[in-house]
Amino acid sequence: MSKRASLERPLLGAHVSIAGGVGEALLRGRELGCDCIQIFTKSSRQWKARPYTDDEVKAFKRNRKETGIESIIAHDSYLLNLGAADEALRKKSVAAFIDELQRCEALDVPYLVTHPGSHVGAGEDAGIKTIAKSIDEAHRACAGLRVQIALEITAGQGTNLGYTFQQMARIFGAVKESERLRLCFDTEHAFAAGYDITTEDGYRRTFEELDKEIGLKRIVAFHLNDSLKPLGSRVDRHEHIGKGYLGKEPFRRLLHDARFFGLPMCLETDPGADNKDIAADLKTLRGLL
Repeated sequence: MSKRASLERPLLGAHVSIAGGVGEALLRGRELGCDCIQIFTKSSRQWKARPYTDDEVKAFKRNRKETGIESIIAHDSYLLNLGAADEALRKKSVAAFIDELQRCEALDVPYLVTHPGSHVGAGEDAGIKTIAKSIDEAHRACAGLRVQIALEITAGQGTNLGYTFQQMARIFGAVKESERLRLCFDTEHAFAAGYDITTEDGYRRTFEELDKEIGLKRIVAFHLNDSLKPLGSRVDRHEHIGKGYLGKEPFRRLLHDARFFGLPMCLETDPGADNKDIAADLKTLRGLL
């Protein structure tokens, strides 16, 4: 895709599997017609994984060039909890997080998306303090790296933090090198957290508030997911585009918002057999353009 085209509309893609090698994700992305992709840097079900071989890194970069998919983001493992009150789990999470940041750097992936963390009963104030401590440790360990952390808006399920813009702003403010932090906006998470982006007025007010509290310039990626549960449910359950409580209109509005042209917007719903469900969602989104 030309640089000019990327400025005239958002980049559409999906989270794709790295089965068979991290470079295979790009080939799957090409088969789906993706402008961008999101990947795990390793199995999301494992704490540790062997380092990439030189051949794996070369294959990834070669496939990136051959497919023309330049916009790539990564998502960390769901096992991690940077806000864990249990110090052993927190340290284990930070170590795994640092490893994922280093993997992104090796692949020239610019952003690692992560949920801020869960306080698990310790309370919001303690949780934010712990999350900031964990991010500070990761930043120190990764000094000089180009990869940046993109904190993801959450649905607020359980004791997950980062489900209000004010709460997320507090996390940004508590991190020492906060200028290194970026933001990922998940449509389902925001809706479940209580931000009604289904109406024109609600959409406008949502992003006005986000801009005031955090800054629109911090947004580097979007997750495009419909919601299986209603507004304010605080439940993290994705649905295919147009088949949930969000419907199609919020996505149409978002795709035509010039403030976000050129940013990667990735689906995270179940890909279905042979990626057919993801392909159908991408077709729906392209139809809205």
